[in-house]
Amino acid sequence: MGVFDDLVGQERATAVLERAAAAAREVVGGGRGAGMTHAWLFTGPPGAGRESAARAFAAALLCPDSGCGHCDHCHQVYIGSHPDLEHVRPAGLSYGVKQARELILRAAGAPTQGRWRVMLFEGGDRLTEGAANALLKAIEEPPARTVWLLCAPSADDLLITIRSRCRVVTLVIPSTEAVAHVLATRDNVPPETAAFAARAAQGDLDRARRLALDDGARRRREAVLAIPASLSGVGECVVAAERLVKTAEEEAAAATSVLNETETAELRKLYGEGSTGKGLNRGLVRGGAGALKELEDRQKSRATRIKRDTLDAALLELAGFYRDVLAMQFGSGVELANDDHRYDLDRLARASTPDETLLRIEAIMQCRERLEANVNPQMAVEAMTLSLRAPR
Repeated sequence: MGVFDDLVGQERATAVLERAAAAAREVVGGGRGAGMTHAWLFTGPPGAGRESAARAFAAALLCPDSGCGHCDHCHQVYIGSHPDLEHVRPAGLSYGVKQARELILRAAGAPTQGRWRVMLFEGGDRLTEGAANALLKAIEEPPARTVWLLCAPSADDLLITIRSRCRVVTLVIPSTEAVAHVLATRDNVPPETAAFAARAAQGDLDRARRLALDDGARRRREAVLAIPASLSGVGECVVAAERLVKTAEEEAAAATSVLNETETAELRKLYGEGSTGKGLNRGLVRGGAGALKELEDRQKSRATRIKRDTLDAALLELAGFYRDVLAMQFGSGVELANDDHRYDLDRLARASTPDETLLRIEAIMQCRERLEANVNPQMAVEAMTLSLRAPR
């Protein structure tokens, strides 16, 4: 099975990448390699598999057989240990110019195994303006065997000067049937559960896999979908908002607490805390306090990003619920993502108008925008829940 076989429902993108991988192999052999370029931009909505496609293409570039899927090179790419692959996942709210310049220096190195030096950058939309300008020069004039693979939800999320120098690969949301088939055949999920998870995830394979295999993910979904029916008064709106924010904070703490402790302990040790011997003391050596403060800032940014992403996932879940309500109000025959909550959908569809449903969806989207603009989460979510109860 080749590396591109995991790209579910992406036939057009796969064909482009396979041709490019063949051209890259031709370049390595001394040929012209028409169709291969030094900068690529993978775009598509959440769940389309931007990062999966970029990683598959990286494996194809570094594999002597253009992505066989079973050699050491392909395996090293997928576990993140290939020496010629730099895989960057911005953990914080943004990726600054200092980090970008350090990345550019690493990109300047020649490939250790003679094929390509691949720079895979997830979250291109998190680049600050200064970082994007610094990266532009490296993308304009890269070393002969360096390839940049950038990922972003939309090409518009990057500077026009960067996206104009990239070949854009646009991913689409795969069909429910395709996702259910993958869950059933590759993850041994029972067909009924696979169909439910694929439908509820609206084509997002990773999320569908979590819903199919993780009881906790299903419980969190149920808690979010119970919110519309619970908003009977102002007090209930405040409680629902507080519960959403608290859940996001708990998930962020669970995801970062152990990592934070390990990073802090390693940094303190690096700067000599607890060391003994002539000329040493048990405190941090010069520069240690500044480095520790910088680490704490990064850790706070990472926790905020996880909290924000958790809240955003819940908001998208709510938006999907009201989208199903709207579909029922218009009598549309489209598949309902939350068909397992048909009673709640039908009750709300009968009790409100399409205009009110659209206002509720607008309130959810506005809450997402406010969170991205650093509005206090509790205030932003409370304003949303109040609007869900009583549309303007």
